[in-house]
Amino acid sequence: MTINAVVRRRRGFTLVEIMVIVALIGLLATLAIPSFIKVRKQSQAKRIVNDARVIDAAVDAWAMEFSKADGDNVDLAAVAQYTKTGVVPTTDLLGNSFTIGPVGATQVVISASTKAALGGVAIDWGNY
Repeated sequence: MTINAVVRRRRGFTLVEIMVIVALIGLLATLAIPSFIKVRKQSQAKRIVNDARVIDAAVDAWAMEFSKADGDNVDLAAVAQYTKTGVVPTTDLLGNSFTIGPVGATQVVISASTKAALGGVAIDWGNY
């Protein structure tokens, strides 16, 4: 091997190799991003359902302690002491209001706009 042959030998990546790597990274990103978005929506929906369950349980505890019957109005200030934080959340993560009605089967309702915004992520909204 001559000195010229050694000098011509280059180290590093060619432009084609770099373009192939960039294309592979782009392909992986296009496959992964929709999954991340779906998981984020599922997480938000689960948090909203959990908040609704906390409100529902607090209303039930308050209604039992004060012997409230189905159809009686809910006193949110009194119900707040039955939550861990001492506050009854009135809005969800998306800023939509929970509907807190009279004591009964449907005393807490998640807004339809929240359900529509987080639709298609296989969440069971239950009674809410």
